[in-house]
Amino acid sequence: MMKILKKIMLLLLVLPAFDSCRDVKQYANNPYGNFDALWTIIDEHYCFFEYKDVNWDEVGQKYRKLLSPDMTSQELFDVCSQMLRELKDGHTNLIASADVSHYWVWEQYPENYDERLIREHYLNFNYRTTSGIVYQILPQNIGYMYYGDFSNAIGEGNLDLILNYLSSSDGLIIDVRSNGGGYLPQVETLVSRFINEKILAGAISHKTGPGHNDFSEPYQFFFEPARGHIHYTKPVVVLANRTSFSATNNFVSIMKSLPGVTVIGDVTGGGSGLPSTGELPNGWNVRYSSCSITDPEGNITEFGTAPDVKVDMTDDDRARNHDTILDTAIALLTH
Repeated sequence: MMKILKKIMLLLLVLPAFDSCRDVKQYANNPYGNFDALWTIIDEHYCFFEYKDVNWDEVGQKYRKLLSPDMTSQELFDVCSQMLRELKDGHTNLIASADVSHYWVWEQYPENYDERLIREHYLNFNYRTTSGIVYQILPQNIGYMYYGDFSNAIGEGNLDLILNYLSSSDGLIIDVRSNGGGYLPQVETLVSRFINEKILAGAISHKTGPGHNDFSEPYQFFFEPARGHIHYTKPVVVLANRTSFSATNNFVSIMKSLPGVTVIGDVTGGGSGLPSTGELPNGWNVRYSSCSITDPEGNITEFGTAPDVKVDMTDDDRARNHDTILDTAIALLTH
């Protein structure tokens, strides 16, 4: 059966939408035309102007003053990239053949994850890997699974294999630190193993017009338990850091709403908008957040989901080959 998030994405494809390609036809292929096409695509399609309190008219005026008729493509790319960074959005990128712009909020914060430290000093290089998930039962009889990429399809059978192996543990740690996101249907696949009834997973709104506030009514979506598959019903801790982004941010926000689940670590990196793309006259592409997804409580998590327990890895612990965040999770599940 098709997952609910696949249905949502299909719905978005068939709903009336603005064709950003029409913007290309209105502008000349020169620095001013390409800049104006980019500004207009974002102006009509971007979904977080009000939430982020961005005055896009002022931003456009500020950066248009930096243009000149004889500027190089790289100079134009740099100006356009600087303008897009005003949105503070990891899903918004200018894409050219020679470069890709970015806004990475996590560069400003502690990494709070060390893969080698965990694999050597907690797993003793003795772990299993299935569908991209690293898992093992720790000496404290606590299950540990690291899922580093929601682009890796899990597969129901493989998830049964993993959870069956971990079923004898007294609690489970799901580590999604430094998971930059991937496919939203994988979020539903994983969450469905930790619920025993239908839950509200969030809501989504799409643009209905060119105005900054032209949105549809929020469309709620729900997750249901995975029927006929293994569930984990003991206490669960989710570990997150600032590079837990996009689909991972969505996963953390939903898991946080479940009883028996505690989120430990840092605020996630956010990224709650579904991205769309447009094209400029010179062939550059722009990706941008076009639809807002809220958490189960109706909150926009574009700037991240806060943990239940805020913990950073300390230098002293790292020097002793300890992961402060993981140690906090183990202590919580063993007391």
